Amino acid sequence: MTAPEHLTISGPEDILGYIPHSLGYWPSQSLVAMTMQGKRLGATLRVDLPKGGGRRGREAFARTVAEYLLADKEADGTLLAFFVDGGIDGAGREGRAAPSFRPLLADLECALGLAGMPVRDAWLVGDEYWRNVYCTDSSCCPPPGRPIAEIRDSRLNAEMVYLGSSVGAPPGTAAPCSVDVPAADTAAVMAAEQRWSLALAGKGSLRAQFDAVLDAWSAALEAVSPVAASPASSSPGPGSAQTGSPPSGPLGEGPIAAEPAATDAPAARPRAAGWGCGVLAPELAGFLRASLRVPAWRDAVLVMAAAGRAAATAGADAFGIFSAGSGLPVSCPPLPEPRLIPGRSSGPATGGAKRSAPSDAKVLEAGAPETEAPATEPCGSRAEHGPPTAGPEHPAALSCGPDAVPGYGEVLLGLSPPVPDWDALKRLEGLMQALSSYGGGEAQAAALTANGWIEWCRGRGSFAHASLTRALDARPGYRLAELLSEVVRRGTICGWAGRREAAWQKFGSDAA
Repeated sequence: MTAPEHLTISGPEDILGYIPHSLGYWPSQSLVAMTMQGKRLGATLRVDLPKGGGRRGREAFARTVAEYLLADKEADGTLLAFFVDGGIDGAGREGRAAPSFRPLLADLECALGLAGMPVRDAWLVGDEYWRNVYCTDSSCCPPPGRPIAEIRDSRLNAEMVYLGSSVGAPPGTAAPCSVDVPAADTAAVMAAEQRWSLALAGKGSLRAQFDAVLDAWSAALEAVSPVAASPASSSPGPGSAQTGSPPSGPLGEGPIAAEPAATDAPAARPRAAGWGCGVLAPELAGFLRASLRVPAWRDAVLVMAAAGRAAATAGADAFGIFSAGSGLPVSCPPLPEPRLIPGRSSGPATGGAKRSAPSDAKVLEAGAPETEAPATEPCGSRAEHGPPTAGPEHPAALSCGPDAVPGYGEVLLGLSPPVPDWDALKRLEGLMQALSSYGGGEAQAAALTANGWIEWCRGRGSFAHASLTRALDARPGYRLAELLSEVVRRGTICGWAGRREAAWQKFGSDAA
């Protein structure tokens, strides 16, 4: 993710104020590293601070951080911020957690210097105070440090809030959908899911049923649109009262609302504004949940949203999931009519949705997973435990030419297409959030796994980890969630997130 180019950074409090907006939350016990491209901010990386491991562990950690940041090919420097619980006490003494960062800082200076991204500055941020770790002049850096309020009240933070950015709770502390679904709605959707599961039984290999499933998902994706809404009060730091709305536009963090269907039996209905949730008519919601219980259909939905329907259909066809017709009828509920979205030429059903224009400002935001030891393994080991390879649920690429339709494996790894349809993925995220709110079981695990994959595609490993953990809670042993959890745990970066021309932008194309 990239900072808006028209914002001006006038001091360290602006840089530190930008970090929680970049990540989406105020980090804790974390190292945040930001690359510099001349005087412009580049990539933002957050990793858990190591909890021991001695000198070799610190060195491995520092090498891994440097390797992550090398994805920013234009980086020529690095800024470091150590967010520690306690940090600095009122007398100016470093807290218990702080002394451990000094040997780590030395290792990071060595690794980043060798990588051509020398550390330009570094800060220690505690609960109440923050300070520059290199400053020893008490006239400009008096003890106990500078109050956190300076970060919260910085000019850049105010401008970010004005742009619509907000800082929420850390990943895993709150469910994505904070609006409770009425018990009656949940019961109706779960009953519809059961009916549709029976109706769809034995039809997983039927081409006509596959097409009907994608028709339903395409119609549902077209029936929803991002709308303006304000999330719950957000806090860019301890004691903050700053709030803000999510960014507008196709790449914003706006919530999803469903439009009424122009049919006798509405397939989608509006809901009160909320954060990232939508409400579908029970029959359609039940059908979509039932379809997620078929792995081939689930994967096709992900591929369709990112790469278009042609890729979803061709990939399934190439893998040979279809068999000769068995005479079984095609099952599908009434579908909402597509609504015309300003700026969209066509919907995900045709693979012609208008995609975000690449910008020279695009750089990754590669958030690492929140694990006990997230980035201490030798970098070379990740290739042995990378993302899911081609298989029954992840077919290989179809061909190698420049106009080739990407295979499921390429899409799920973020290797193709060159730029995914971020707008369609945002809409899919809203639908999956809505579907996961109705009940548990395999359908909820599939929906949460899909959201975890979308967050991984964005480079937000912490949010991906939280969603995948919830998926495994809903369905222990859910295979795709287990595979993606291992990918995230090892810090593997999605192909799109690692390329500046393809990386997701929280603030859109004008988003330094």
